[in-house]
Amino acid sequence: MTEEKNININIPEDELMKQKNYMDRIRAMNDEHFARTGKRKKHLTVTFGCQMNAHDSEKLEGMLEQIGYMKAEEEEKADFIIYNTCCVRENAEQKVYGKLGYLKHLKDKNEDLIIAMCGCMMQQEEVLNTIRTKYKHVDIIFGTFNLYKMPELLQTYLETKRTVIDIWKEHKEIVEDLPSIRKHKFKASVNIMYGCNNFCTYCIVPYVRGRERSRKPEDILKEIEDLVADGVKEIMLLGQNVNSYGKTLEDKVTFAQLLRKVNEIEGLKRIRFMTSHPKDLSDELIEAMRDCDKVCKSLHLPFQAGSTKILKAMNRKYTKEQYLDLAKKIQREIPNIALTTDIIVGFPGETEEDFEDTLDIVRQVQFSGAYTFIYSKRTGTPAAVMEEQVPEEVSSRRFNKLQEVLRPIITEKSQALHGKTLEILVEDVSKNDEKLLTGRTESGHLVHFEGDSSLIGEFINVEITEAKTYYLIGQRV
Repeated sequence: MTEEKNININIPEDELMKQKNYMDRIRAMNDEHFARTGKRKKHLTVTFGCQMNAHDSEKLEGMLEQIGYMKAEEEEKADFIIYNTCCVRENAEQKVYGKLGYLKHLKDKNEDLIIAMCGCMMQQEEVLNTIRTKYKHVDIIFGTFNLYKMPELLQTYLETKRTVIDIWKEHKEIVEDLPSIRKHKFKASVNIMYGCNNFCTYCIVPYVRGRERSRKPEDILKEIEDLVADGVKEIMLLGQNVNSYGKTLEDKVTFAQLLRKVNEIEGLKRIRFMTSHPKDLSDELIEAMRDCDKVCKSLHLPFQAGSTKILKAMNRKYTKEQYLDLAKKIQREIPNIALTTDIIVGFPGETEEDFEDTLDIVRQVQFSGAYTFIYSKRTGTPAAVMEEQVPEEVSSRRFNKLQEVLRPIITEKSQALHGKTLEILVEDVSKNDEKLLTGRTESGHLVHFEGDSSLIGEFINVEITEAKTYYLIGQRV
């Protein structure tokens, strides 16, 4: 396997124009293939992990369409396959390795198939070495910092037919105005920042996505304005910790100030954001959420563990009491806000008393929803080498107990909506019943109701006729 070769061609120095030059060259090759065969080459991007990864994949798909690829529905029909990987949990990595083994069979049948891997897994040296030695059928490997270079890396492979590896250890620049293919016409995600400075001891993200860097507010606002002009009604602002937005900018702008600017964009209906870190969620931000009419009255505020001792071991930088005070302040200032959270059980050193602190927060805050996890050891993080690793059977028992406490609280929150008329954004046809449509309320609750697919992308009023734990059933008013 070889590293990327330099190609001595006349390419503009501006990075965006440089990549557009490569896209034009590959597009010409693909158009020639279509003229000769009558068939368009097809791509498939498979995404593992979080919404940041999903948004990255939209950019990859935008570039692939611009260079003349059509989207395939399955691996067997693709000419170019990209796996955009996640490394937050071990089972995600094992799933990727399993699928790579399957791609080897496809490559044996079709030697012209191009296989690429990118994303967080690729930033880990041990993963990169594994792919180099055991999965030599992978043709292109790149990481999280140079996503925009995909056209250049593809062109290099097409010219050399040799493995291309381009992994950066740190970010260099933020490239704006990449093409993007959105999953939905009516809603979109917008990165406001990249990376993370928090270094929670269980988390690999700062090591694979780098330090925080914020996009300029004018670039963010222009992107949102363009999206709204293209029919977008709901925006999700993304960052590993949106509360620390603006700290790397020369002209300091807080997240609360950015939120107020986004709220002024004409034609935009809803604003969501994630993720918020409790340690620096300010009064200014609470006031902005309260005052801005387009900001959804829902907040994802991970607390991870209830014990102050465990929170310190996690390097979360707040105590149990501080989290509870913050949650109660938010609920006081923004009545009826839907709070959701992340919870980890079985972190190294967690005792039964520590776990009871976690249950206590759940009972006091009364969350509308929660993502719950058994602690997963990630190589390269401080927590992976901590003493007092909790036995699997103990973690599983605590996880089940957590569900027993959470479920009736979430059910009660849902049942409180029974009989109410709520505005929802209709998002899709139900995966389980073609007669039903699905949409979300401002609070983020999923609603199923009978309706015609022509309603997708519209805001409508629905009366809630039945409340389940994790979704609602309604009828159009």
